[in-house]
Amino acid sequence: MMDQERFAKQLAFILEADKEKNILRQTHLSGHGRRENDAEHAWHMAMMIYLLREYSNAPFDVAKAMMMALIHDIVEIDAGDTYAYDTKGLETQKEREQKAAERIFGLLPEDQKNELMLLFAEFEEGETMEACFARAMDNFQPLLLNHSNGGEDWRAHQVNRSQVAGRQRTTGLGSEEIWNYTQSIIDENVDKGNIRKE
Repeated sequence: MMDQERFAKQLAFILEADKEKNILRQTHLSGHGRRENDAEHAWHMAMMIYLLREYSNAPFDVAKAMMMALIHDIVEIDAGDTYAYDTKGLETQKEREQKAAERIFGLLPEDQKNELMLLFAEFEEGETMEACFARAMDNFQPLLLNHSNGGEDWRAHQVNRSQVAGRQRTTGLGSEEIWNYTQSIIDENVDKGNIRKE
């Protein structure tokens, strides 16, 4: 028999999570489309985790990493999207996102709240292989879109090489092969003037 209270909490969370579709990121869709939203970014990451898993440095739980991808930006419903190169916004990001995680995951029944809070924390800490690969995809996905659009977003924000390389620095913890590919993308876009040398 369905526990009506539990089901109501689950539905409340599901409807709250729908708001992630309203959080716009700085990155544009491939083909010079509109700005992507957080939900699209998370879906794209989850697909990449599944398809690119063979390039991981070590075996990992693919379903767990995909779930990390799907929930990692839900906190931005409250905390807002912090642009990767916004140094001022990055100062308060952790605090804002932790507060948001407690409220949003707190809509769920206690066991599921705890499960998602642990997954979110694991992703943020970036120490397990699942978290390392998920974070690698979190880095790689916007880089791939920016590259596919001729570096348009990098040019618009006047981003330099050290900023892009710094953002990508943890990619190698999940995949050395993708990190090597990432460096070639950075080099190419510096050469083309899409990313400033410094």
